[in-house]
Amino acid sequence: ILAEEETANCELLGSPELPLLSKSGDIIIGGAFSVHSEMAASSLSLSDAPDPLICTVNFREFRFAQTMIFAIEEINNSSSLLPNISIGYKIFDNCGSTLPSTRAAMGLINGQERNFGETCSGHSSVHAIVGTSESSSTIVLSQIAGVFQIPVISHFSTCACLSNRKEHPSFFRTIPSDYYQSRALAQLVKYFGWTWVGAVRSDNDYGNNGMATFIEAATKEGICVEYSEAIARTASKEQVERVVRVISRGTARVLIAFLAQSEIDILLEEALSQNLTGLQWVGSESWITAHHLATMKYSGILYGSIGFAIKKAKIAGLQDFLLQVHPSQDPQNHILKEFWEETFGCSFQSSLQDTKQCSGSERLRDIKNPFTDVSELRISNNVYKAVYAVAHAMHSMLKCGENSGAVNASCTLKSILQPKEVVKHIQDVNFSLKSGEKVYFDERGDPAATYQLVNWQRNPAGDIVFVVVGSYDASLQNGKEFTMNGLNITWVTESFERPVSVCSESCPPGFRQAMIKGKPICCFTCINCALGEISNSTSAECSPCPLEYWSNEDHNKCVPKVLEFLSYEETMGTLLTAFSLFGAGLTLVVSFVFFWFRHTPLVKASNSELSFLLLFSLTLCFLCSLTFIGRPTDWSCMLRHVAFGIAFALCISCILTKTITVVIAFKARTPVNTVPQCLASHQRMGVVGGTFLQVLVCVVWLALAPPFPHKNTMYAAERIILECNLGSSIGFWVVLGYIGLLAVLCLILAFLARKLPDNFNEAKFITFSMLIFSAVWVTFIPAYVSSPGKFTVAVEIFAILASSFGLLFCIFAPKCYILLLKPERNTKNHIMGRD
Repeated sequence: ILAEEETANCELLGSPELPLLSKSGDIIIGGAFSVHSEMAASSLSLSDAPDPLICTVNFREFRFAQTMIFAIEEINNSSSLLPNISIGYKIFDNCGSTLPSTRAAMGLINGQERNFGETCSGHSSVHAIVGTSESSSTIVLSQIAGVFQIPVISHFSTCACLSNRKEHPSFFRTIPSDYYQSRALAQLVKYFGWTWVGAVRSDNDYGNNGMATFIEAATKEGICVEYSEAIARTASKEQVERVVRVISRGTARVLIAFLAQSEIDILLEEALSQNLTGLQWVGSESWITAHHLATMKYSGILYGSIGFAIKKAKIAGLQDFLLQVHPSQDPQNHILKEFWEETFGCSFQSSLQDTKQCSGSERLRDIKNPFTDVSELRISNNVYKAVYAVAHAMHSMLKCGENSGAVNASCTLKSILQPKEVVKHIQDVNFSLKSGEKVYFDERGDPAATYQLVNWQRNPAGDIVFVVVGSYDASLQNGKEFTMNGLNITWVTESFERPVSVCSESCPPGFRQAMIKGKPICCFTCINCALGEISNSTSAECSPCPLEYWSNEDHNKCVPKVLEFLSYEETMGTLLTAFSLFGAGLTLVVSFVFFWFRHTPLVKASNSELSFLLLFSLTLCFLCSLTFIGRPTDWSCMLRHVAFGIAFALCISCILTKTITVVIAFKARTPVNTVPQCLASHQRMGVVGGTFLQVLVCVVWLALAPPFPHKNTMYAAERIILECNLGSSIGFWVVLGYIGLLAVLCLILAFLARKLPDNFNEAKFITFSMLIFSAVWVTFIPAYVSSPGKFTVAVEIFAILASSFGLLFCIFAPKCYILLLKPERNTKNHIMGRD
């Protein structure tokens, strides 16, 4: 093969094909179009040479070739673009296949002359190539031209593989890469909620690469592909029948058709035979705007189709140029005659029987076919842009107008134009067409990826028209590349209801999707959300409720958690409140009895001052339990623990002082009458001192880390426990420990005084009361630590009430019994044990 800027033997390239259409010029632009695209199968034999490929004229592709000629003629007639430089062309037919594409590439590069045994110049006969319409053919053309760094600009090859600059260093295109279209199709499918789709593709580079990219993008969007079938242009009837059977038996109601026009023609013919209807077709740009498909023949199958198309444009003067095409333009050109014969169904050969003779007076204006139809100029506009891209690159390369500054100044025509320079200048082009459309290429040789979303709808006359209902612009990176115009979209159901295509119906609110083993992720069963989780109609997974919320019974809404605390309204709170008030009332009754009998020997012997102070502290102990009931607040949390600590410290201090007084009174050697007078001031100081230390501890506790309300969500997930956080656990246990210390001292002293006169059993009763008190609070500690929720508060209240009732009954019940029921024992002698 020829190397860059080196000579080589022309014989290596073989005998090139002759171009279909050609014209000489200072600059030659090559063209490769599938002017003949439907190949007839030829018999292959090991003994005979294969027959030549037999094809029919593709009117659409022939329009592309004539559009290229129109653009070249327009540039030649322009005084601002390549002035005084003529552009010629060589257009070859690649017959829509890779083998003819190879021969066309050789013909474009090597030229027409046959120089056997001579040395070639080593330079291509064309400076740039426009084509082809199929990705596989373009790959072949680009790989061959790339060896010589000849630029290739395709108007219709969308395979993303062509963007690889290592493999295709001189390739450009004026149509977006399927890298973007495939992702746009995935977003479109997701937009309509179709999670279960079928797929069919052309079995070539275009279809295989495009579908692979679509499946990859669809998987990321949560879309499953039930089946993915391939159709080749040369597929047997049995293979096509099998593909259609797979489609008809599938459960997906949406079909992604990534097909070239040749393959979709084959598929639709078989779909008609098997009466394949009821599918929502989603098409690629290659066929979604093909007018020959939008006929009554296929309307029952394709009606309502939707897909992305290249933006259509208007090319001024093109229609008149196309209508002027006539065999008389080049009587020796066989393609013009063949085109004319197939267009009008006639023949220029008079010897053919049963065939109308072509007169040459037929008019293209009277014919409506893909060649004359310029209402949907999409790909033709890409051909037009490709020619102008080459012209602008050459204009820059030849420094046209730079010497004199005049717009129409001559260009500096070089004897040899290096292909590498042409590639560089094409890469840098940035211009606008007469229509205002900008043309430029990115670093991969791709244009800006923009599409129109078209839908097949019926107009009032009943004909199918392509209605633009949305757009896609890959340059937008804000997550809104795909937009809908808010127009009605016609579906295959011929109603405006969107078809449903899912493997499994969406789970109702309160349920989540559970995968089925061996099935795609789009096939699932629905199971209930767990406690504390919800789901709505749009979510596939259950989501946990916020910290302070819980799921309702249907698991479709988060509701505030139940607030739990010991309230006055509930049974437990009511009972504890009643016992607390009963204890305080009973203490007041005892106080009234003691006050009524305050002058009797028993009350006097019981140290009436300490007895009344003790009864007052017991009243406070009963009442402080009320601060533990109700919704915790900042004040109630501080009050409950401080009131509890001080009230019990006062109570035990009174008992301790009473015990010390009793012991000193009976152990003193001085006269009995003088003892109370000596101890009166000391016992007040003992009570005040014992209580003051507790007050000091509480003040420090409140100053450094006071208790505060706390919402406990850790213990119970479905409810919030309102409780008082201790702030400082040390402060609480110091308060409780100090009360315990006083109680232990009191118990020890009372135990030592147990042998006092039997009739005066004050020390014995104090001993019993301290034993009960100690037992209650020792039991309280494990119960307090292990009790859940509001029962923690209930245990603390129970301990307060039990210890208070124990003190009240053990110390004052025997005395009240004597005062009220045995007054005869209320004498000094009996108390002193002299009876």
